[in-house]
Amino acid sequence: MSSTSDAPVAPPQPSLQPNANGATDTNGLPSSVFTLPQTAQLEALYTIIRDKYTSRGDFLFYSDRIIRLLVEEGLNHLPVVQKSVITPTGSTYDGVGFEGKICGVSILRAGEAMEAGLREVCRSVRIGKILIQRDEETMQPKLFYSKFPQDIAKRYVLLLDPMLATGGSAIKAVDVLMENGVPEDRIIFINLISSPEGLKTFSGKFPRLKVITGWIDQGLNEKAYIIPGLGDFGERRYCE
Repeated sequence: MSSTSDAPVAPPQPSLQPNANGATDTNGLPSSVFTLPQTAQLEALYTIIRDKYTSRGDFLFYSDRIIRLLVEEGLNHLPVVQKSVITPTGSTYDGVGFEGKICGVSILRAGEAMEAGLREVCRSVRIGKILIQRDEETMQPKLFYSKFPQDIAKRYVLLLDPMLATGGSAIKAVDVLMENGVPEDRIIFINLISSPEGLKTFSGKFPRLKVITGWIDQGLNEKAYIIPGLGDFGERRYCE
């Protein structure tokens, strides 16, 4: 199978089922939002990483397992074209190949934790980075740094950030990608935990952009923290 990056990728796992659109879904989530199957195994993984007493080593190991599942699912949403190959038996196999190349873009700093999971599936994949922080004067998300592959406008982009709370940083990141020529429908946003409020805000602004999330939590508290959440992902990932 041809590669979406600059090297072969591992075969994707079975595809997810999307939520129904707001008219029929009791949660009011748009059809562009996809969640991992809520299995007992997945819930056990999330229970481990949510526990404040989980060691840093276990947090790294089990969050990486979830990230790998999310990245695999993101690849399931890339378009394919018909492709025929010759097998070692001399037979022809009519299969499919990915339509184009991809790159990952991590929202610093927590998004960097998801890069390894992408590289495990897509060898030699190109990675871009973007730093967005709150402007102290306007209190709005502000771009502080970005670095992308020169041909990013021709690639499918997997946007990586583990948590979607209010959606402000993710919206700004997509705005920056689109300013660099990436069409909305060629971006797939991947995250571990989302709030319903953030999903509705984000998907309302970008209805053609797919969101792959591992778990949708109850909501936001008065400080705009995801509840029950797992705390500050970056702090738990990088600090002892």
